[in-house]
Amino acid sequence: MAGNALRMAALERLGPVLRGALRVVYPPQCLTCETPVAEEGTLCPACWPDVRLIHGLACDKCGIPLPGESATAVLCDDCLTIARPWGRGRAVLLYGGGARRLVLGLKYGDRHDVAAPAGRWMARVARPLLRPDSVIAPVPLHWWRLFRRRYNQSALLAAALAHETGAELVPDLLIRNRHTGNQDGRSRADRFANLHGAIVARPSRSPRIAGRHVLLVDDVMTSGATLAAASEACFKAGADAVDVIALARVGREETD
Repeated sequence: MAGNALRMAALERLGPVLRGALRVVYPPQCLTCETPVAEEGTLCPACWPDVRLIHGLACDKCGIPLPGESATAVLCDDCLTIARPWGRGRAVLLYGGGARRLVLGLKYGDRHDVAAPAGRWMARVARPLLRPDSVIAPVPLHWWRLFRRRYNQSALLAAALAHETGAELVPDLLIRNRHTGNQDGRSRADRFANLHGAIVARPSRSPRIAGRHVLLVDDVMTSGATLAAASEACFKAGADAVDVIALARVGREETD
């Protein structure tokens, strides 16, 4: 699977003629398996049904899909009871199956090639949220985790989204000032308590967002604790408004 990422990096460095020749020898492969596909950054017909796109009615705060139809913004039961510091929230995929493989490949498997197509998918969902003064920023990793992983998957997604939309990117806007460990297995209350005050705005970047709209980018939204801490940091730094977008949203049954 890592061959896809290496192949994409090589293709970016080649001219169109050599790029075409390399595709003959090494045809593009599905993002979640090794099946040949017609274009780089796509899924094969067998994998597409296993990737659940969020469409139709969804919560206006956290992006989780909802039953029914409505012409106005609606909130899920959780967002009616949990204070969300951000304004609007969107997600592209429902976490699980093929979406889970995409996220885990990007997060732990060096699958940087997932970021570009994910950026295109996120751009379609994010455009209604953007303003002329919007700034796009990723949720940060603690320096120790960044050192071990070598990259921040949310930063890759934010860069791809900024490229697709033309919005200003501030990749180092936020800092995670203490190691918060793994959130897996924690209750919702423990997740929020663990992230409280753990994310702050970088002082040298605060003037970039003063009085402006910030769109925060993360790979997965579960309870929303990380995005809440990041949103509060943006408001403390002077942001006028904050919205959030995640590549994938974990279903309610898995967040309790």
